[in-house]
Amino acid sequence: MYGNDTQLSECEVYKVMQVPHVRVEEKPWRNVQWTTERRGELMEFIKNHKPLMNSESRVRILMIGPVGAGKSSFFNSINSIFMGHVTSKAMAGSSGTSLTTQFRTYPVKDGREGKPLSFVLCDTMGLEEQSGAGLDIEDISSILQGHISDRYKFNPVAPFQSEQKASRSASLQEKIHCVVFVIDATKVSLMSNKLEEKLTAIRRKVNSLGITQIVLMTKVDEACPLVEKDLQSLYISSYIKTKVHEVSSRLGVPVSCVLPVKNYSQELELNLNCDVLLLTALQQMLRFADDYLDDVRPIEGSPL
Repeated sequence: MYGNDTQLSECEVYKVMQVPHVRVEEKPWRNVQWTTERRGELMEFIKNHKPLMNSESRVRILMIGPVGAGKSSFFNSINSIFMGHVTSKAMAGSSGTSLTTQFRTYPVKDGREGKPLSFVLCDTMGLEEQSGAGLDIEDISSILQGHISDRYKFNPVAPFQSEQKASRSASLQEKIHCVVFVIDATKVSLMSNKLEEKLTAIRRKVNSLGITQIVLMTKVDEACPLVEKDLQSLYISSYIKTKVHEVSSRLGVPVSCVLPVKNYSQELELNLNCDVLLLTALQQMLRFADDYLDDVRPIEGSPL
């Protein structure tokens, strides 16, 4: 580009942004009740949920996605709802490389002094395009099968050793019961072939284990001006509908498994519309995890 002359005295980079054309649908393409009553119903469902294992067990939900997609922010957002105020327990933000360097398992309590709820959100290092960078697919396989414990530090060039896996057999409680792929709505069309190939390879492994999967499409407010003005416009936005179908096609998941949400990022107070979307997504995750447990328990043998 520069005639092999890298001694540049000045370099300017320009970015052209195209404002998406948004058409308003005649009727919502999904039905959502944006009410306080609905938020209360969702919270009650989640508080009363009991996994199909013994009473001491919790559903384990694994978050996987590119760097900066919003995995840690989703946990912070769910934790905020049940704490009653915006929290930031998991490290989140924007960076060229993953801010999460450890495998973390985050329980959520029903309020500061409340009991732990029936699920654990498992956070991972972000996926990156290059080999030897970001979360390794072999590490994901180890996590899915319950071999990696909380606070394990990832090493992109040296995945978890198979000898460590062979030392003990993981129980059903330690395994992953639902996988959530977290995708930034603003970068769906920009997803590289290499990253898409990585996600396909991961999905292939998840499928081989029979684990249920959901796609969380984040940052919908940044992707669509209509939604930025009013989050309740989400399901009448033709642009968001197009992005949901695009994610479905590129990842090979049913459209019904792609759930658009807005995480808490710059807000100082909770918002009803955000809560309804986030809690609806979590409700689906718990239902999908129950489907997996219902299917796998006879294979695992005696009740736990």
